[in-house]
Amino acid sequence: MTTAATTTDTTVAPDSTDTPDTTAPRIPFGFFDAQVVRTRPLGRSMVRVTFGGPGLTGFVSGGRDQRFKLFLPHPGQDAPVVPVEAGEDWFPQWRALDPATRGIMRSYTVRAQRTTADGGTEVDVDFALHGAHGTDSTASGPAARWAAAAAPGHRAVLLGPVEPENAGVDFRPPAGTDWVLLTADETALPAVAGILESLPAGTAARVWIEVPHSEDIQQLTTAAGAEITWLVRNKANGPRTGLVLDAVRAADLPAGAPYAWIAGEAGTVRALRRHLVGERGFDRKAVTFTGYWRKGATEEQLVEEALAGDTPAED
Repeated sequence: MTTAATTTDTTVAPDSTDTPDTTAPRIPFGFFDAQVVRTRPLGRSMVRVTFGGPGLTGFVSGGRDQRFKLFLPHPGQDAPVVPVEAGEDWFPQWRALDPATRGIMRSYTVRAQRTTADGGTEVDVDFALHGAHGTDSTASGPAARWAAAAAPGHRAVLLGPVEPENAGVDFRPPAGTDWVLLTADETALPAVAGILESLPAGTAARVWIEVPHSEDIQQLTTAAGAEITWLVRNKANGPRTGLVLDAVRAADLPAGAPYAWIAGEAGTVRALRRHLVGERGFDRKAVTFTGYWRKGATEEQLVEEALAGDTPAED
């Protein structure tokens, strides 16, 4: 069963490699029924799905890298099965359901939120397709396959914030930060885009973004003094996730107190953090890092590891 805008005073279920945030407030999140309003491709490797409908009333994004839980139906289901009527006990009840029946749960970033002319709410979510739009979709997971086939009227459930200041925003530069370093692959590109839009004018930022193809390069809007470097994998001879790490290692970084936000493949993220802290002298507390996926692991394996609390130790 699903209901619209059901508020539950609980934190969302754990992500596979989320970084604990002791500064973000813990406030109620709510369940929101949503339906696809429209979709559009973003280059060769991503698609933007816009959600809407009266059930989204009350969803409030904090901007930046705002994350939320998205529940999707299995093939053959009209809507995802989520026990929202259980209130604070929704998670153990969801986990107890048959995995072949319960809603497919994933974490995503709010790319944008807007109020429509008739007072409704729309939320944009950008999906990395991982090949799901091609003839061979074996490398993609169920969420990517759902997004590739999404059409107006398709239903989903969002577990998201009801206030802008919430624990689903990780980008929080400490006081005294002089400049910002951002790195991402395509899975973290929506978060970086949101962060760049939030930076005030005059903020110095160095940004590296890795994407599969040159057609995946996007025009990003920011008032900051951002130097953005796009790294395209189809022109590289090295390993799939080595471009960002090599580029940052080779870079001349600005002087002053930095704050780093790094996300993408878990192994690359850990290597970048070791480099910034161990070789560049970044304060550990000034590095926010999140593994959105891990090379060699499927989405389902990562979800099961998170549920079991069996995630790789931080370096």
